[in-house]
Amino acid sequence: MARPAAELTPTTGPLTQEALARIDAYWRACNYLAAGMIYLQDNPLLREPLKAEHVKNRLLGHWGASPGLSFMYVHLNRLILEQDLEAIFLAGPGHGAPGVLAPVYLEGTYSEVYPDKSEDEEGLRGFFKQFSFPGGIGSHCTPETPGSIHEGGELGYSISHAFGAAFDNPDLVVAVAVGDGEAETGPLATSWHSNKFLNPIRDGAVLPILHLNGYKINNPTLLARIPGEELASLFRGYGWTPHFVEGDDPATMHQQMAATLDRCLAEIRAIQGEARRSGQATRAHWPMIVLRTPKGWTGPESVDGRKVEGSWRAHQVPLAGIHGNPSHLRQLEAWLRSYRPEELFDETGRLMPELKAIAPRGPRRMSASPHANGGLVRRALRMPDFRHYAQEVPKPAQLTAMNTKPLGALLRDVMARNADNFRVFGPDENTSNKLDAIYEVSKKLWLADYRPEDADGGELAPDGRVMEMLSEHTLEGWFEGYVLTGRHGFFATYEAFVHVIDSMYNQHAKWLAISEEIPWRAPISSINLLITSTVWRQDHNGFTHQDPGFLDVVVNKNPEVTRIYLPPDVNCLLSTVDHCLRSHDDINVIVCDKQNHLQYLDMDAAIKHCTKGLGIWDWASNDQGAEPDVVMAGCGDIPTKEALAATALLREHFPDLKIRFINVVDLFRMTPDTEHPHGLSDRDFDGLFTRDRPIIFNFHGYPWLIHRLAYRRTNHKNLHVRGYKEKGNINTPLELAINNEIDRFSLAIDVINRVPRLQVAGAHVKECLRDRQIECRQYAYSYGIDKPEVADWTWPH
Repeated sequence: MARPAAELTPTTGPLTQEALARIDAYWRACNYLAAGMIYLQDNPLLREPLKAEHVKNRLLGHWGASPGLSFMYVHLNRLILEQDLEAIFLAGPGHGAPGVLAPVYLEGTYSEVYPDKSEDEEGLRGFFKQFSFPGGIGSHCTPETPGSIHEGGELGYSISHAFGAAFDNPDLVVAVAVGDGEAETGPLATSWHSNKFLNPIRDGAVLPILHLNGYKINNPTLLARIPGEELASLFRGYGWTPHFVEGDDPATMHQQMAATLDRCLAEIRAIQGEARRSGQATRAHWPMIVLRTPKGWTGPESVDGRKVEGSWRAHQVPLAGIHGNPSHLRQLEAWLRSYRPEELFDETGRLMPELKAIAPRGPRRMSASPHANGGLVRRALRMPDFRHYAQEVPKPAQLTAMNTKPLGALLRDVMARNADNFRVFGPDENTSNKLDAIYEVSKKLWLADYRPEDADGGELAPDGRVMEMLSEHTLEGWFEGYVLTGRHGFFATYEAFVHVIDSMYNQHAKWLAISEEIPWRAPISSINLLITSTVWRQDHNGFTHQDPGFLDVVVNKNPEVTRIYLPPDVNCLLSTVDHCLRSHDDINVIVCDKQNHLQYLDMDAAIKHCTKGLGIWDWASNDQGAEPDVVMAGCGDIPTKEALAATALLREHFPDLKIRFINVVDLFRMTPDTEHPHGLSDRDFDGLFTRDRPIIFNFHGYPWLIHRLAYRRTNHKNLHVRGYKEKGNINTPLELAINNEIDRFSLAIDVINRVPRLQVAGAHVKECLRDRQIECRQYAYSYGIDKPEVADWTWPH
């Protein structure tokens, strides 16, 4: 049988007996709703005896964490109401949605957003039925959940999201429930260090609540099985001040939780108050709560003679097989009735007025906070004119420059104009990535100890707005939390290690794709990722740093939210970044290397080229007024240079060969307009790439990605893509290109092999090109660098 809800007995704590009774009743209502979501499709208030047809045919959902989540939520509501607190709530446990949806419904926000889920018996029936039901909602705190900025579809990012939300929100408290299964993940373990980056003057506070209910889906959890003092030492070592709330008696636990929350908020206010009065931001030991409750608290103690409450069997559906099992049906009814719904809801099915009164009102409800629907508070960036940072390009492909260095100046001035809603995120690489101009207006945030040598180029400051930590997981989590709550940012990282956030990219892309279908979700700023230190310039790092495969991951996601740009030079990069910083509801991936590269387009030409996304470079083509014999295409900085050099070689040896040169900046222009918003129509694609001529496409990444995007095109059979093929080591740039056949000699040979009239006539030229390849490789082996005439090549025409 289900354990009956005990009568509350007076216990020591800040709650009066009346307040205790109301909080417990509200929590019982939450637990009733959480169980109802999992089981019921009809008879939502048990106004008649429970029958099998009232129960869903397929039982899905996760009961185990739900009572603990609603317990936190209800107690936070008390604090909000008593102290006029501005707060939001993040639920880290992956499948804990019933424990959050229940209080969101009870405080009225759900019905405001979804009028068909009204606060009455009919609305409650629909609310129950939609959960984990075809055409309904999932078992996470998905974008459809009011107040949610964190789904938990993949565990590990709740703390980092919470800190991102708190940055530059000085009045906000972000309460975050951390599941003890989630706490075993690497990203979560590292994110505890986020407390060292919270400035108590200008930032809000994060209150983690580590929920130890003891079990994952079928296993104990590590942190629940270590001694309490060891656990306390762990979190003190992380720099937190842990407070413990432990037990299973509701009355005692309510008083403990109320007292602990009061204490934690007092500590937060003391830390903030001292820093704001003194104007001195120092590292603080912020409070956190360790909440230990039984798994599936208040649910069935046992089923079929096996322990459920307090064990892993409570994780998902404690009572399965309701249909065809009368004893389980009776036990389910007894469990649901133990919450005494007749005391909680009036005759219409609405929460009793005296219980409704203990929830916050309006935007103070965590489910209605504008911070949890960040587009409502988002302000457009004040942008400088990116043209002012232009690289002078008197003639195409004659001079070199570091592509990312002017971008650093642009980001510097964006940061200066947006001092409270723009941050730059990255591992310990911003100087390496030539973005160090940003330190002229804002240093790296550092609140830990300082040493004398830090003053000599360390670029550290307690009020810095450049967020550097050698954890891509934590940085991306901060960035996502920051934009989800209405702000803007930019993230730069090495190409080889952007894979660390593959799955985070996946989750955020899914969030955006769903959000775009929800009318009440306001648009948020885009995630902007600069991928630099790229595959083709890894002569010092070697094979481990040669991986352009993040682009393949990006292409897998919804085309409505994915964008990939490969600007070949400074001016194209500046134009691209300006567009990306102004965009919303996208993930913009920008691939551009940090080293010296040839410059091709002046600013006016770059703007036109980037606006089109791809185009013919007339200055590199000689097919004007005629059908080309071959189309040469470059996508990416080094591939473009090598494709141009191949074009020059061919024109030198075959002056009458008609070559059309195309550069691609916006990768999704390669796909049809029916497949992606940036796709190119078949008519325009055929006009550029021809319907029947060979295309030699030199690509930055893995070659099969281009085939994947363009396989429906008319001339796909003549599309020959060259790219990275997992052949690398400590190579010079040209040697690496030769190994992967994207070098000028391989491309020119490929054209000779593909153009019918050259297949025999070009034999001598092919031999010459192969000889030059061998010479270049031998030179690299002898001198450790590429031949000067290769490294310093410029366009000869």
